[in-house]
Amino acid sequence: MGKHFGELAKIRGLITYKLSPHEQRAYAGAISNGLPNIFRRFRENVFRVAPPFIVGYLVYEGVDREHHRRTRKNPADYENDE
Repeated sequence: MGKHFGELAKIRGLITYKLSPHEQRAYAGAISNGLPNIFRRFRENVFRVAPPFIVGYLVYEGVDREHHRRTRKNPADYENDE
């Protein structure tokens, strides 16, 4: 009959390897290699990533504080109202 979807074309020179999911070790070396790698990457990138976030936070807080100050009513404007 017809060919299956994965066998529609024959590509020459392409080699594929497959490993059964039951033979893979998904978490092999996760603690012994993974955790030290996470700490190393954090140390290498913290000074590159943190300053823009800190500056952005300070700008946001300053603008938010100024917005609240400007939108507040001035009590001196209403002293003579009855």
